[in-house]
This record gives sequence, C-alpha cells and structure tokens, in this order.
Amino acid sequence: MCYRGYNCKCVAGSRAPLRPFGRGQIVKTVRLNHLRAALLTAAAAGLLAAVGLLVVLYAQPAEANYPGTPGKIAYSGWDGNDLEIYTINPDGGSNVKVTNNQSGNEAPAYSPNAKKIAYSGWDGNDWEIYTINTNGGSTKNVTNNNTDDRFPYYSPSGTKIAYSGEGGNDWDIYTINTNGGGRKNVTNNNTDDENPAYSPSGTKIAYSGKDGNDWDIYTVNTNGGGRKNVTNNNSTNDYQPDYAPGGTKIAYAGNDGNDWDIYTINTNGGSRKNVTNNNTDDFQPSYSPSGKNIAYVYDPGTGDTEIYYIKPDGGGRKSVTNNNTANLYPYWGCKGGCK
Repeated sequence: MCYRGYNCKCVAGSRAPLRPFGRGQIVKTVRLNHLRAALLTAAAAGLLAAVGLLVVLYAQPAEANYPGTPGKIAYSGWDGNDLEIYTINPDGGSNVKVTNNQSGNEAPAYSPNAKKIAYSGWDGNDWEIYTINTNGGSTKNVTNNNTDDRFPYYSPSGTKIAYSGEGGNDWDIYTINTNGGGRKNVTNNNTDDENPAYSPSGTKIAYSGKDGNDWDIYTVNTNGGGRKNVTNNNSTNDYQPDYAPGGTKIAYAGNDGNDWDIYTINTNGGSRKNVTNNNTDDFQPSYSPSGKNIAYVYDPGTGDTEIYYIKPDGGGRKSVTNNNTANLYPYWGCKGGCK
C-alpha cells in the first residue's frame, strides 16, 4: 500500500511506505545493474514480497546520538539480495555483518551501552522493531503486531525505544519498553509524524512532522506535551532530525529546491547552516558522540550511495564506505558505551 498522497512505489505486498522526501519529489530508484538484476530475479521467483526490499533511497530516518567516545558506525548495506545491518570503523576498517537473513533490515540504532542494535525488520507481512546483539545472534521482536513500525531510536537510559508506527490513518511517534511492553502514543494526532530522536537529556523527542504544506522538524516532550515547530517554514521540506550530543543543535536533511543538504539549527529554531552545500543529495545525518563530525549518506546520482562524515562547519569531508552498492542509515555509536 502506498503512503497516502505521495508519488511512490510499493514493494509488492509489503505495505511499506516507500516515498520521496516530499510531495511531488521524483522517486530515485537504485540504478546499479546488479541490483536491477537481483530485483528482477527475486520478482520472477515470487520472493520480492517476502524480502520486503526498499527500492528508493529517500525519506528514511537518521538517528541522534549521545555524548561519548566515537566508536563504530552502524548502517544498512545491500548484500546482493537485500539490505542487512553492518558496523564499520569510521576509517572504513573492520566491516562486520550483524544481520544475515532473507528479509530487509534497515535503520539501525545503537543502544547507549553499545551492546545492542535496534532496527526495522521485515517479518513477511509488515515492518517490526527488532533488537540484536552488536556481534549478531538471535533477535527479539519488540513491537510484534500487525502494523508497520519503523525508525527505532533508544532512549538515553536504554530502557525505551522511540519509533514511528502506522496507526491505520497516519503515522505517529510511539515509545515502548525494550522488552516490548508499555507502548505509548506520543504525538497522537491526525498528521504524519516520523523519524523520532531522543534528546541527550531524555526529556524531548525530535521528529519530522507534516504540517499540511510540507515537512518540518518538531520537538515534543516525551509525555506528549510542549510541541514546537523548530524549522517552521513553508518553502522547503525538512526531514530526519538528529540531536547533537550537547543537546543545543539539531542536524537534519533539508531541500533547497535543487537537492538535499545537511543542515544544523538551534533546538529553539532560528537561522540554519548548510553543512554540505553542494549539488548532490546528502541526507540521513548522524552526529558523532564527540559532536565533532556528522555522518551522512552521499548520493552522487548513480545509485551507489556511500557513507561519509563531515565537520559541522562543513570542512574535513571523508568517505567511510567505498564500494559499488547502496549504503544507508548511518548511526554513529559510542565506543564502550555512551557517557
């Protein structure tokens, strides 16, 4: 089922919301020849619905982070059959495959103690939130229901996970205990809310919200009150918020009418800074635990998306992944656990 009102493509039977950032934005499909061949083969074999693959690269989540020593970056990578969860050193070394199954796995988020990774996984019928040890092994289905649940993000205490859930009419921000109980609808309105990210203090959640005209970045108290529109404009779509470890800045992906760039803004709003400021699409920002760099996805327009990082002032850009396939959803974890 396509996401309502958007120019989108759906994976057969997946009910996954496959969509561009905003209304009318052109969907970009993965253009790698081997990926096309894999999709055709999977479709011919009747396996595409079970795999639940994403074939668009936009409108996905970024994850916020907490203070600590920068560790490995978790991300979703195409393994030739589907998206799996990997971890990698910022210099590109020690690339480890964490999940290894026959279904789509996306949007990883480290737990604050760096021992677990939460992610969105396709169960054959819908998207659920799972957790897994960082070295792999058995998984736990946290949400375990019959609706789509995506874009997980651990609370600073590590006891809760925020995520975006489909309630039948729209998407809302929920929180749930890591053992699966105590689900709470935080936003609980009639508009779409996605991409939650806890503040380092644990008192706020930033998210992307549809205001009737476009997508803006909002913050809300974890109990649901105190909603604030941070970006508050009617000319651009703003998506994928990510708190800086100090809690005073939010990074996000914004469209200037030509392409997507990484921006930063104060948590109370005001003027924004274009960090990447180029002619290619950059999205899904994730602050390093030190706050000195921002990881993000770089798309040169070939379908070969790679993970890069850059300083918040726009300098020192470096490549993390460097291969010939799609790499998405970076989340920069804390070495040995966040402080």
